[in-house]
Amino acid sequence: MMSQDDVHRLAYLEEAKELLADLEASLLELERTPGDADLLHKIFRAMHTIKGSGAMFGFDDIAAFTHDVETIFDKVRNGLLGVSRELLDLSFHACDHIRSLLEPDNAGDAGLTAAGRMLLEGFRRYAGEDAAPADAALPAPQEESPGVARIYRLRIRPQGDILVTGNNPLHLLEDVCSLGECRMFVHVEAVGPLDDLDPEACLIWWDCVLRSPASRQDLVDVFLFVEDECDLTIDLLDDGCALDGEGVHKLLGQILVERGDITPADLENALSAQKRLGDILADQGLVQPSQVASALAEQSAVRDLGQKQADRQEKASSIRVAADKLDFLVDLVGELVIVQAQIRQAVDERGDPYLRGLAEHLERLSESLRDSTLSIRMLPIGATFAKFRRLVRDLSTELGKDIELVTSGEETELDKTVIERLSDPLVHLLRNSIDHGVESPAERQAVGKPAVGRISLAAAHVGGEVCITVADDGGGLDPAAIRAKAEQRGIIAPGADLTLKELYHLIFQPGFSTAKAVTSVSGRGVGMDVVKRAIDALRGSVEIDSERGKGTAIAVRLPLTLAIIDGLQVQAGGEYFVVPLALVEECVELARDADGQRRRIVNLRGEVAPVLSLREAFGLAGEPPSIEPIVVARVDGERIGIAVDRVVGEHQTVIKTLGRLYRDVDAFSGATIRGDGSMALIIDVAALVRREAQFEAGRS
Repeated sequence: MMSQDDVHRLAYLEEAKELLADLEASLLELERTPGDADLLHKIFRAMHTIKGSGAMFGFDDIAAFTHDVETIFDKVRNGLLGVSRELLDLSFHACDHIRSLLEPDNAGDAGLTAAGRMLLEGFRRYAGEDAAPADAALPAPQEESPGVARIYRLRIRPQGDILVTGNNPLHLLEDVCSLGECRMFVHVEAVGPLDDLDPEACLIWWDCVLRSPASRQDLVDVFLFVEDECDLTIDLLDDGCALDGEGVHKLLGQILVERGDITPADLENALSAQKRLGDILADQGLVQPSQVASALAEQSAVRDLGQKQADRQEKASSIRVAADKLDFLVDLVGELVIVQAQIRQAVDERGDPYLRGLAEHLERLSESLRDSTLSIRMLPIGATFAKFRRLVRDLSTELGKDIELVTSGEETELDKTVIERLSDPLVHLLRNSIDHGVESPAERQAVGKPAVGRISLAAAHVGGEVCITVADDGGGLDPAAIRAKAEQRGIIAPGADLTLKELYHLIFQPGFSTAKAVTSVSGRGVGMDVVKRAIDALRGSVEIDSERGKGTAIAVRLPLTLAIIDGLQVQAGGEYFVVPLALVEECVELARDADGQRRRIVNLRGEVAPVLSLREAFGLAGEPPSIEPIVVARVDGERIGIAVDRVVGEHQTVIKTLGRLYRDVDAFSGATIRGDGSMALIIDVAALVRREAQFEAGRS
C-alpha cells in the first residue's frame, strides 16, 4: 500500500513529464518567433512549476537545477538576454537532463550530476556570468501556486497629497483591474461642499474585490512607486482551492469586523437589536452608510465571483486514472459484450417477446457502455506529433539540412494503445524522410527548390479508420534503383513485371536499403521493415505515393481501437471467421465455372480483382457451394476478393489474443467468442494475402 507521500510523488512525476513536453513545444515555437513575450512567460511558468513542486515533494536536485535555468530565462524575459540557437540548444539539453532526473534509477547518479553541472556552466557562460558554487542555496519555493485564480480584498486609501506628487490613483486602479475580474466601491463621505474643495487634495478612497491568478506580490508591485503616498491593505479571501466556494461567502458583520470598521463588541451589541444589521450600525453611528453599502457590495461581489470560480473549476475538473485500471475496465466491457451476444442468441431461440425486449434493451446499454468506455481511451494524437518536432530539429541539424515540420489534424483521436505502439513506426518514417527524402540545401537550390525542406505530418479520420500521412518535398523514390537492388538481392526475378506501387512496396522487405553508405541514421535496411511489421501488428495498412523530384507521401491507415471492433462474420467449411468491417467494401456472389472450378478473378464494374478461397487457404474439408459469396476488401490500396461459404452478418467483435502456441500463425490477428460460446478467428487480411502470394510464387 503506497503512502500519501508516494502518491503525491507519482502525481508530480506525471505532471513534470507533461510540463516538459509543453516546455519543449514552447521552445520550438520560440525558435520560430524569438520575440514572442507570451511564449517566454509560458516557458518561465513551466520551469517555475517544475521547480516549486519538485522542492515540495523532495526532488531537490530537480528544483536546484531548474532554479538556475529559470534564472537565465528570467533575464531573457526582462530583455537582458536575447534568444539564440545556443540558448535553445542548452534549453533542450536541460529538458533531457530533467527528464533523466525524473527516472528513479538515476537518483544519486554521479555522472548525471556532473552532466547537469556542465549544462549550468554553459548557461552561465551564455549569460556572461562566473561559475557559481555547486552547492548554492536554493530559495524557498513560493507558497502560492501560479495560475490558480484567487479572490482578494484591497483597501486603497491614497493620502491627500498624492496628486501633488504627480501620481494619479485612477491609473493604479486601472492596473489593478487589468489583473483580473474586479469590483470597485468608492468612498466619497469625506468630500465636502464644492466651494470648500481643494482641487489638489485626494478625498476619496476605494474598496476593491479582485478575482485574479496574480500573486499577492503582483498586487503590491502595482503600488510600488506610491507606497509612501497610499495606505494599502490586501487580504486573501479565497485561495482558489475550494471547489464549492465554501468559506468565501461571509456575513455582513464578519466582513466589517475583518476590515476593522467595527469591533467584535460593537457587532455583539448591535445584534441584540431586531433591526437589520446595516441599519443598526448606521443608527448607532458606528459606521457610515457608505461603509455599510461597501460591505454589502463586497458580500455580493465575493458571492458572485466565488460562484464563477466554483463553476469554472467544476467544468475543468478532471482526474487521473491509472492505465491498467482503464485496461481492466475495457476487458470487463468486452466480457459484457460477449455475454450480451449469448443472451441475445438464447432469447432468439426461445422466441419470448418479453425476453426479446429486455435483450434489445441490454444490447443498447452495452453498446452505449462500450462506446463510452472506448472513448475514455481515445487521446488526441497531437501530443505524439509534438514530440517529433524535436526529432526533426536535432536530426536535420546533425545532417546539415534545414527542414520545417508542418503538422495538421492534431485533434484526431486514437486509442491510447495504438498511439503508444505507433510512435516507433512514425519515428522511422520521419528519419527516412529526413535522411533519404529531403535533399541538402545546395542540392535543393540547384534544382530550383527552396533551401528549407518541408515534411508534413497529418492525421484525419477516414471512415472507421485513422489515416496518418508523412509527406516530404524531397527527391522522391527512384524506381530504377529499387528494382536494381531487389534483383540484386533476389527479391524479384530480373525483368519481373511489377506495377509502380508494387515496386515501391519492395522497400518494406527485410534488409532492403538503397543507401550507398551506412550512417548513424540509416542504411542498414531495418527501418521500413520495422514500420511494416508494426503497422501489420496494429491491423493497419501502408500506401506509398511518390513522384521523382517532387517528393514522397506514405499513408498509414489504422483502426481506431484494438479492443473491440465491428466485424463481418463469415463461414467456410463449417468454421467461423471474422473479417474487420473497416476493410470490407462490398459483398458479391460468384458462380463457379461450367466445369465446377472456382474463379480466381472477379470483374467488379470494370475493375479486376484477384480472389482467394478461405477453404483452400486453410485446407478445410467439404464441398463448396455452387454460388460462392465474395467479400471484397481493400488491402494496401488494392482490392482483393475472399471466397467464403456463407456471410453470416455484422458482429461486434471483442478481440482476444491468441496463445503462445499460435504466435507464428500470421494469417490471424486474434479470436473472438460467438454468441453460442464457440470461437471465431479474426482474419489478418494483409498477412493472408501476403502468405497466399508467397505460396503462389513458390508453386510457380
